[in-house]
Amino acid sequence: MALLQPAPELLSRAQRGDEAAFAELVRAYQTPVFNYVFRLIGNRTLAEDLTQDIFMKVHQGLPRFTLRAKFTTWLFQVTKNRVLDEFRARDRRPQSASSIEDAGLSVFDPPIEEAELIAALWRAIGALPTDLKAALLLRDVIGMSYAEISDTLEISLANVKWRIYRAREDVGHALDREGVGPATRVASSAM
Repeated sequence: MALLQPAPELLSRAQRGDEAAFAELVRAYQTPVFNYVFRLIGNRTLAEDLTQDIFMKVHQGLPRFTLRAKFTTWLFQVTKNRVLDEFRARDRRPQSASSIEDAGLSVFDPPIEEAELIAALWRAIGALPTDLKAALLLRDVIGMSYAEISDTLEISLANVKWRIYRAREDVGHALDREGVGPATRVASSAM
C-alpha cells in the first residue's frame, strides 16, 4: 500500500513551527521510516536511534521544504542520506554481535512453514547489496511508485526498474537455495 501524502494544511502548519502538526507527521510516518531503516541496517536499537535522528533532521529542514517534490519523497531522501551516513560511519568502527532483539522476532506465532518462509525472505533481502535492497524496500514495503523511488534515490527510472527486478530475482534464487522458493513449493505440492 502506497504512503499517503499529508494534508496540505497539516504540512503548512508543521512548516510554520506548529509542534502538534509536526507530531502528527511523526505519528503518520515513523513506522514506515523505522521499518525501512531497520531492514537496511539490521539492528533494531540503531534503527530506532536513526529514526529519531531522521525526524530531527526533518524538523530542522521542514521550513525549507518546497512542494517541488512530494513530502514522502523528500522524507525518504532524508532517510536515505542518514542511512548512507551511518553505513560510512559503520565502515570506520568495529561491529558488535547481534542480539536476539535484532532478529526481528514477531509477537505472534505464525504457522511454522509461514514463519520459515518469512525468515528466509528477510534473510534473502538482508543479503542484498544496499542499492538493490533500498529500491526493493521502497517499492514492496513502503509502497512508493517507481517515479517516487527514482526521485528519492536520485537515480533514473530505468535504473529503479532494473534494481527492483534484480533484487526480486536475487531474492527468488536465495529462497530456492534455501528450499522455500516457488520452484520448491510447486514440486513439493505435486507430491
